Amino acid sequence: MTKITAADVNSLRKKTGAGMMDCKKALVEAEGDFEKATDLLRKKGQKLASRRAEREANEGVVISKTSDDKTKAFALMLNCETDFVAQNQEVVDFAQALLNLGAEKECESAEALLAAEMAGRTVEENVTDMIGKTGEKMTIGGFEKVAGEKAFAYTHPGNKIASIAALNKADVSDVDTVGKDVVMQIAAMAPVAIDKDGIPQDLIDRELEVGKDQAREEGKPEELIEKIAMGKLNKFYKESTLINQEFIKDSKKTVGQMLQAADKELKVISFKRLSLV
Repeated sequence: MTKITAADVNSLRKKTGAGMMDCKKALVEAEGDFEKATDLLRKKGQKLASRRAEREANEGVVISKTSDDKTKAFALMLNCETDFVAQNQEVVDFAQALLNLGAEKECESAEALLAAEMAGRTVEENVTDMIGKTGEKMTIGGFEKVAGEKAFAYTHPGNKIASIAALNKADVSDVDTVGKDVVMQIAAMAPVAIDKDGIPQDLIDRELEVGKDQAREEGKPEELIEKIAMGKLNKFYKESTLINQEFIKDSKKTVGQMLQAADKELKVISFKRLSLV
């Protein structure tokens, strides 16, 4: 029987990130062959991933960053089962590495990131390895990108919410403050579109129907139902579209008015928001 030393176990642990006991078992089964032991640990991760596929993964890490030239911004959601694992520094570091890789390769979606190469293997395979290490289901719940003349990113403390946005102009006085205010507004108020023109028709139709149903339940006259529903829809536009929302730092202004005060031509051209809460 091949003798497995503590140094061997520690070396495999450093290479794979797996637990000490798992590394020892893998080395014993592989009769001291490091490559076979590594493969065994990976297979363990794949089996665990398969067993936990039906589990809920509602916790995780949500982070964001901008490109070096500040013209692009990226946001990532890495899901797991418990907040305990989400706060593990190795998991946080893994999420950061995924975000950095996605930004470097300018991935447009979670699917593109999963297919990207990371340390000689796909990101999807690396995620499976992490499942083996943590013992929890883990998925990339979202990966978003925006691009413009100037892009901004905000990660809320606690890594549960992140927002990114792109502006159409960079040569604006105090543009960094404006951009930061925009992404913090998005994180706090969760708009569904920049303006009402960006809201999908099916969502508008649903809001109208909800407004009509509410009016009828309140006993309003049938001839007023349509008008009341339109009023509720306009309220929805005000509360749910970015430039029409009250600016969180000054409720006397809308976000659109805040942008106009900085520069008459300044606009938000795209934004994304990822949230676990």
